[in-house]
Amino acid sequence: MQECGGAGQNGGYNILMIAPTSFFADYGCHVRILEEALILQKLGNDITICTYHNGRDLDGLNIRRTLTIPWRQDYEVGSSRHKIAFDILLALNSLWTTLRRRPDIIHAHLHEGALIGYALSRLVGIPMIFDFQGSLTGEMVDHKFLNPDGFFYRPVRWLEETINRFSPAIVTSSRNAARLLREEFHCSPDLIETVSDCVNTDYFSPKQDAATVQVLKERWNIPGDRKVVVYLGLLAEWQGISHLLRATRLICEQRSDVHFLIMGFPGVWQYRGLARDLGISDHVTFTGKISYEKAPLHLAMGDIAVAPKLSATEGNGKILNYMAMKLPTVAFDTPVSREYLDEIGVYAAAGDVPALAAGIVSLLDDPERRANLGIALRARACERYTWERAGCKLVEIYQRLCSC
Repeated sequence: MQECGGAGQNGGYNILMIAPTSFFADYGCHVRILEEALILQKLGNDITICTYHNGRDLDGLNIRRTLTIPWRQDYEVGSSRHKIAFDILLALNSLWTTLRRRPDIIHAHLHEGALIGYALSRLVGIPMIFDFQGSLTGEMVDHKFLNPDGFFYRPVRWLEETINRFSPAIVTSSRNAARLLREEFHCSPDLIETVSDCVNTDYFSPKQDAATVQVLKERWNIPGDRKVVVYLGLLAEWQGISHLLRATRLICEQRSDVHFLIMGFPGVWQYRGLARDLGISDHVTFTGKISYEKAPLHLAMGDIAVAPKLSATEGNGKILNYMAMKLPTVAFDTPVSREYLDEIGVYAAAGDVPALAAGIVSLLDDPERRANLGIALRARACERYTWERAGCKLVEIYQRLCSC
């Protein structure tokens, strides 16, 4: 374990994390919240997570949930008008927890969390950091929840700008996000630190049990003579799933030795229907939700990974899991993809279905290149993207804020 300086009371900081989401739900921002909490605990800090009523409890984490709302009791993925009610309850829950536990610092995730955290910070005199994972309005537009030409865009954009600017310290999940804050929102560079998404390289390791992996292949009816292309993440349009399936059709028109294993939720029936309409059902398996704990074993079935995310502002942490698993990766050419994969990724112009197909085919036809890329990606993940480094950087930021 890497040594870190800095301590709050009793040798570590008492940290209140505000997570305006249905934590834990095996995707995206949830993984960052989880891994930050785990590494901070390992470094001797005390973590309390305030979050929505729904979500999966995890051993070893102190999770304080809101009350439920009777008209909406399922999980929240992405933008929703119902989140307003959830966030009001979360604010009350966070206030109660703050008054009881008197944390040393508030670590607020996402814009809603930062809004709640800033109010608590001003009320009780506790420093706050804002864990920024992408543009609020950018996400809403990507999710088709907000029309950039509509009436509500300007008020929401103003709210986002206000939250960004009043946050006394901001950590970003990528260098691209830091650039976005500086250039589009005119935030002071002195307030911004990049603490990149990372990966647990001990857990996400290519050294999985071969017999168990083979059993999984048989369970999912994946023919043994096919190369497997894996995707693990949310199933949604901004994730590029329709583009991936159309690229699959182009590939399957050329060859029969490939199978696509698409793992995730929530749009399974929608995309299964699209695969049927495209005539590729025999070459595509949809697993539905895969728990975070089982992700390494399922990724180990792959020969190639694909990351067709279209968003230019959100993170793309699945790429780091692919890298740690030694999987050569084909991605749409976005700033975050470039940041993680550098020159050892295989890229297609964002939204270009034929180019995405060509990138996958180029790896199918070159096993030596697949192996070399996988080795280089694993080495890059182990060198640059470990949670130990991220945890120590967070502790340094806490120390600076708490000493002011």
